[in-house]
Amino acid sequence: MDFSAIKISDPDIYNAIQNETEREETKILLIASENYASKAVLEAQGSVFTNKYAEGYPSKRYYGGCEFADVVETLAIERAKRLFNAEHVNVQPHSGTQANMAVYFSVLKPGDTILGMKLSHGGHLSHGSPVNFTGMIYKTFFYGVDKETGIIDMNEVTRLAETYKPKMIVVGASAYSRIIDFKAFSDIARLVGAYLLADIAHIAGLVAAGLHPSPIPYADFVTSTTHKTLRGPRGGFIMCKSEYAKLVDKALFPGIQGGPLSHVIAAKAVAFNEALKPEFKEYQKNVIQNARALSDNLTKRGFSIVSGGTDNHLMLVDLTRMDVTGSEAEIALDKAGITVNKNAIPYDQKPPTITSGIRLGTPSVTTRGFGLKEMEEISEMITDAIKNRASDSMLASIREKSKKMCENFPIYR
Repeated sequence: MDFSAIKISDPDIYNAIQNETEREETKILLIASENYASKAVLEAQGSVFTNKYAEGYPSKRYYGGCEFADVVETLAIERAKRLFNAEHVNVQPHSGTQANMAVYFSVLKPGDTILGMKLSHGGHLSHGSPVNFTGMIYKTFFYGVDKETGIIDMNEVTRLAETYKPKMIVVGASAYSRIIDFKAFSDIARLVGAYLLADIAHIAGLVAAGLHPSPIPYADFVTSTTHKTLRGPRGGFIMCKSEYAKLVDKALFPGIQGGPLSHVIAAKAVAFNEALKPEFKEYQKNVIQNARALSDNLTKRGFSIVSGGTDNHLMLVDLTRMDVTGSEAEIALDKAGITVNKNAIPYDQKPPTITSGIRLGTPSVTTRGFGLKEMEEISEMITDAIKNRASDSMLASIREKSKKMCENFPIYR
């Protein structure tokens, strides 16, 4: 992209952009919640729609001059509907958390009960965490994974639902590597008269490609982000049954947001259009294939993968047997040119700032073109970096290997 104007007007920001570009181009990115948006997505987000205020919805705006903002938002809505076979879509949420907030506000009242997945077991802050608005406004209870298998304990979900009679059950995760049975969650929700919210922020690309079961037939509400596996701009969207359309739209605007970000919505429309193409499904197949290969190769090298493997784009690595914390591993791997995030594991004994695990994902490296050969090489680099984390010379040597690998697969050719 052309940064000639900012280079002159604000060299500090220009330099930060150049440094970030270099960081992304020269380091192996294994953060499961990140990806590389296409040039088309970046161009749309950096377009003149940045200038436009468009409170309201298409054809029902509170400002003049919205005819082209209506075009891009309508395209985004219609493309998302086709992609997920959804009855109603709202593309205005600024983030996944705000998408969730709008759903809560559409049918819940303060003090109502939510049953969500425990954050330390792979859930999300906005699913009821006490430090999040959900834990402050609503009564929250949590289900988790079985200690031995690392799989969601559906018997526990049923027991908790029957005990606490939640108004809403939330299903979805930010660090869970197995297939989620949305029908089973729907059956439990119907049993206790609860709404079902499926948050597919992480697996949306897999769902769109038909490689993970869709929650659309079973959930009252479905929320997602547009980055991660969808490979679009940072933002959120909501899908729901037609009967809840007006409630959701009103909860979002004027309920919790003002003017939508029309430039981001334009980028969302581009990303949805890209996801409707046949090559997107091939990309998602490769994401899963790479994740399984990375998981298998790490297992062969002595690492423990929570739940024993992965069915999607990510894995949670339990570092307990390696005698290293998640924080230590994150720092060592960064020095080796591999970007990951420390992550709590189920039943973790260490605080969230330290953790006993790391979360790894393959959406970004797959976008670059990495394949099975690279997954094996990366698993070897991870192993060497963690085992030799006290050796600056060894980490520097691995850094050269990771940089060379990245040079062979440039992001923006």
